Amino acid sequence: MRYDRIDARILEIVQKNNRLTSEVIGEMAGLSATACQRRLKRLRSEGIIEADVSIVSARAVGRPIQMLVLVSLERERSDIIDRFKKAIKSSAEVVNGFYVTGDADFVLYLTARSMEEYEQFTRRFFYENPDIKGFKTMVIMDRVKTGFAVPIEMPDED
Repeated sequence: MRYDRIDARILEIVQKNNRLTSEVIGEMAGLSATACQRRLKRLRSEGIIEADVSIVSARAVGRPIQMLVLVSLERERSDIIDRFKKAIKSSAEVVNGFYVTGDADFVLYLTARSMEEYEQFTRRFFYENPDIKGFKTMVIMDRVKTGFAVPIEMPDED
């Protein structure tokens, strides 16, 4: 997956606001609207742009409890890891899930309406799963920064 300096500029722009029109993005990147649309289509088809999303406030939609959960599996076998990845993907409560190195095997970001709801989730998702060795929950007190923007490296001029 290669991109040039103009693509990098487009990526910086759409990470800040993906609701801008191709005309506006093109103007900011020094392109016509049509050329900008072509580049955006290619960036999406090549998987450089993975998704266009809106960041929704969990609190505003009635899910004010937010947690980070460190999960350790009983054994690190590929079938167990794959099963747990599938469970993460199919759980609405799990907003983000990461397979990690270190003290835990997975880090999950979850939301809940209440601590009672989270307790029910833990019974169903963790305690009833024989592949889970243990989990540690950290309740988020304040969301300091939210987003998915990554720093864009400017490619060298060829």
